[in-house]
Parts: sequence; structure tokens; C-alpha cells
Amino acid sequence: MAQGERSRAAGGPPVTGRIAAALVSLFAFGIAAETLYATGFGLFYPIEQRAGILIASVAIVVFLAYTPQGKLPKSPALKSARILIDIGMLGVALWSMWHFTVIQSIMEDTIHELGETDVWAAGLGVLVLLELTRRVWGWTLFLVSAICCFYILFGADLPGIFRHSGFSPDQLAENIWFNLNKGIFGTITNIVINIVLIFILFGVMLEGTGAGETLLKFSFRATRHTRGGPAHAAIVASSLFGTMSGSTVANIVGTGTFTIPLIKRRGFRPAFAGGIEATASSGGQIMPPIMGAAALVMADIAGVSYLLVIAAALLPAIFYYVSLFASVTIEARRQGIEPIADPDAFRLTAEDYRRSVMFFGPVVAVVSALIAGFSPAMAGFLALIFLTVLSFINPDIRRRPWLLIQSLIKGAITSAELMISVAAIGLIVAIMDTTGLGLKFAGLIEHIGSEDLFLSLFVAMIGALILGMGMPTLPAYLIIVLIMGPAIKLLGLSTLTVHLFVFYYGVASSLTPPVAIAAYAAAPIAGANPITTALMSIRIGAAKFIIPFVFAYYPSLLLVEQFSYGEFLGIVCRLLLSIWLLSTALSGFDRQRLPPVAIGLRLCLAFAVLATVWQVYVPAVLLGVAIIGLHWRPGGAARAW
Repeated sequence: MAQGERSRAAGGPPVTGRIAAALVSLFAFGIAAETLYATGFGLFYPIEQRAGILIASVAIVVFLAYTPQGKLPKSPALKSARILIDIGMLGVALWSMWHFTVIQSIMEDTIHELGETDVWAAGLGVLVLLELTRRVWGWTLFLVSAICCFYILFGADLPGIFRHSGFSPDQLAENIWFNLNKGIFGTITNIVINIVLIFILFGVMLEGTGAGETLLKFSFRATRHTRGGPAHAAIVASSLFGTMSGSTVANIVGTGTFTIPLIKRRGFRPAFAGGIEATASSGGQIMPPIMGAAALVMADIAGVSYLLVIAAALLPAIFYYVSLFASVTIEARRQGIEPIADPDAFRLTAEDYRRSVMFFGPVVAVVSALIAGFSPAMAGFLALIFLTVLSFINPDIRRRPWLLIQSLIKGAITSAELMISVAAIGLIVAIMDTTGLGLKFAGLIEHIGSEDLFLSLFVAMIGALILGMGMPTLPAYLIIVLIMGPAIKLLGLSTLTVHLFVFYYGVASSLTPPVAIAAYAAAPIAGANPITTALMSIRIGAAKFIIPFVFAYYPSLLLVEQFSYGEFLGIVCRLLLSIWLLSTALSGFDRQRLPPVAIGLRLCLAFAVLATVWQVYVPAVLLGVAIIGLHWRPGGAARAW
């Protein structure tokens, strides 16, 4: 289809589509160039840098509606109204953010009392960002942001603990807009701009160079003799690609397009095929060394080294993927799926081995740069340069080197959309801090925790799942940890444990209905119902909901927190036993179908073996090992333990 035809199909004239696409590319290239310069050669002045990136992000998001792939109303009247509204929004955003730079420059030299014009600039800027948040990220993040705005405006009239003292318009403008420590232009925005964006560019470039396709081939080859076959390959590929990409949905689309049809062809049900891809792809965010750039933010906010974060995250991530492998193996056995007998299946060529350097080389570059003492941002910059050089191994890149520029622009567009969510999160955090609601919530959790640590962690888990619902991983983690982190820390857990705890549930929120964005992305590829796929994802990835409690009670699992060899060896063995009991119980199958009594017994034992009281976990371990042994001994399956 020609460009003009695509534009007409999208509801916009050909000229509009071409101009908008050119503007999007121009602003995106500006974001990419600024990110590369700031991370590789020197930082910009923070005021202009933050405002400039947000202005470019707003412009990109507005103009995306008029590109050939954009969606405009079909009615001429509605279309004209939409164009006028967008022009107005863009003009307001430019003025509000320019006004921010002017006032900040004045504040550097003298005391400035905010006036009516300043308040209007802040208020209108917030309204524009709220609307763009709704367009890009849907209703969930928009509603949370809007409710927070309503609360700070009218919370003085609310009863009980929700009541605050009230704030004047200039106080609101100062805390939300004209502030470099908190608010829309605050610390969170600074961290994302100077640390995360380079890894967003890196992840998209990795996909654009063809490294992801090569990784899939290696994954298929490595798992060709397992019962799960392509399902196990999806787990391997998604864990490795997901740690780079930073986006669960991008991971699903990038790998699931290849893996899901093959998983179905092996005999797995569509819902299972979509569920395993959604679960494995979301798990890429918890897999070191990069963890979708969230580890970089975590290290900065928690005030610990990046290497400490990835060391602590390693074993929990491995156990999570062990649970996925177990779930696939059990499901394959239940459906009678046998390993592929062909020894030449998924044979690798010399070209595949050459291309593998494009993936593994940059990973080694990142880790080596960090060990050598470079900052995370510089490590990302060096990895991106390394990837660019290695990409010419791919003949497609040698023939069409401009594909690298296209990937860079695509990564910058992804960055612009992320910046809109970051601005919304900065707004929420500023409101929580200004009104004191975060401290009130922390006090409530502390009160619950004074009676029962497990109950308080469970409440925190539910809150994290709700707060993260419908959001991508990084924004979900930020909003959860900045709102709930201080509350959980009051329970006596270390800072790193708190961050990893909420991060796991931020990732898990992409699987939980009703807004299971990972399942909704995988279901159409699998030809399955999204809710059914989401429920299957929860069944397959149930360990993700348990592991954070395990390392909260047994910090030795993190390797760097209160490590004890005895505790470590004990919890590793018990966790493996728990994973097998839980996986077989949820599948209703081990060597044969399990009756309801056996399923219930295994579920109870899966949790009991993780108890902190030896009088509970020792008998549970003995009984769990006994029923598995009876089930697996010759003729023991007939006993249906």
C-alpha cells in the first residue's frame, strides 16, 4: 500500500501524513542525539535538558496521530476539531515548559514569588500532560493521576485521615511544576533522561540489527530435545531479550510472533502458548544484567551500586525461570507431547554463529564497563557503540545502513512515550509528598506490620498489583516504590529487599486481570481469549507471586543481604521442592492426573515448606518428598499421590 493510501486509510490526507511523519522523525532524532551526547560526552544544563526532552516528547506524541499509522476521526468536523485541539495543546505545552525554564533561571539568582501567570502555566501544562497520558498509556495511569490532582485540590474537605491542610495555587504550582527535586521536572525525570533512555535506544537497536532473530535460533537449538521444545525456547529467548528490551509488550511482539505459532504446532493449547510467552516475556524484566533498565533506576533510588542490584536479583530470577521450565514440562507430559526426535532440528549455520556476537558482545560490554568502574549511563553508551559496529556483521545492515538510523528513531519514539508516563508519575509523587498521604499510608502499613509482618506484606502486594495495573514495567515500578516503598521499609526490611519486593509485583501486574497488558498482547498472536490467557499466565508464573515473600523472610537468597550458608542451602532446597509441588498441583498432573485431594495436599505443602518455623517446614519437607517419591517409584503413579 502506498504512503498516500495508508494515510487515507488512517483518516488523514497524504500530505498531512508525510509532514507529521517527518516531524516525528525530526524530534525523535533530536531526543536520540541529545541522549547519545549527554551519556557519552557531557551532561546538558539540567533545566533546559529536562524541558527540552519533555517538549520533544509532547510534540512526538501529538504528531503521531497524523502519521500514516495514526488514527483520526472520520468525520471532517471532528477531524478539524481534533487538529485545533492538538495545535492548542502543543502551543500550551511549549509555552508552559518555556515558562518553566524562565522561572527556574530567575530562581537561580534571586527569590521569586510565583504569580498568576506562573500558576496558569503550571495548571495548563498539567492538563496537557494528563491528556497525553490518557492517549499513550490508557485510562489506568490517567485515572490515578487525575484522582491525585482532585485530591490535592479538594482534599481539605475530605474526612478522616484523607484530609489535608489545603494549599494555595502558588504552592501547588511550586511543588508540582517549578521544582527540580520533585514534581514533573524532578529527580525521577532526571534519572530516566540521564540513565534509562540510552538503554531504551540500545534495546530497540538490538532488535533492529537482527540480533533478536539470531537469539531465537540459538534458543530453539538449545531446547530441541526437551518436551517443551518451542515453549522452552520461548522462555530462554524471552529471558535474554527481555532483559535488554525494557518492554514486556515489545518482547512479546518481538519473540512471540515466532515462538507462539511453533508452540501451538507442537500441540499446546492456544491459551497456554500465549500464556507462556506473556509470562516469560514479563520475566525478562527481572533477569540480570540489565533488567529492562529498571535495575539502573533501582540502584540510583535505593542508593546502592548497580552490581549489587544485579547480584541480588540473579537467584530469584533463576528460580522463577526454573518454575516456568517445570510448568512447561508438566504440561507437555500431561498432553503427551514428546521431544523432537530429529537430530538436525533447528541446525545453526556459520552465519548464525557470526551473528550471535551482535547479542552477546554488547552484554559483555555492559558488564565489563560496570566492573571497570564506568557509570551505568556510560556502560549503556559503550554497549550501543559496540552494537553499532558489530551490526555490520549482518548483511542486511551492510546493504542498508540507514536501518540503524531508523532503529534509533524508533527507540527515541519509545523514549518519548515513556517520558509522558514519567511526567505523570512525577506529578503523582509530588502530590503524595506535598499532601503527606504517602506518610499516612506508611503509618497504616506500619500499624498492620506491628501485629503481623506477613499480613502487611500481603497488603503491600495487593497494593502494588493494583497500582501497577495497566502500566509498563518501569513506570509501574516507579509509582509503586515511591508510594509504597517507605511504608514497607518501616517493617524492618532492607532498602534493597524493599525495592526488589515491589519490583516483582510491578512486573507481575502485567499478568493480573482485568488489565493484563502482557496477556492482551500475547492473546491475539495465539488466537486465544485475553482473560483466559491471563489466567493461564498466572498459573504458569505462580512462583513470581511467592518468590518476593521468600527473599523477604530469607534474605540469604539475595546473596548480598545477611548471608548465611546454612540458611541459603536450606531455602534453595525447600524452594525447589515448593516450585515442583506448586507446579504439579496447579497443573493437576505429575506422572498422571492428580485427584482433588492430592492437588489440595500438594498446594498446602508447597506453602508449608517455606514457613519460617522449623516445626512446620521440617514435617512438610518430609511429607512432600515422600509423596513425590511414592508417585515416581515403579507403580507408584497408580497411587495418585
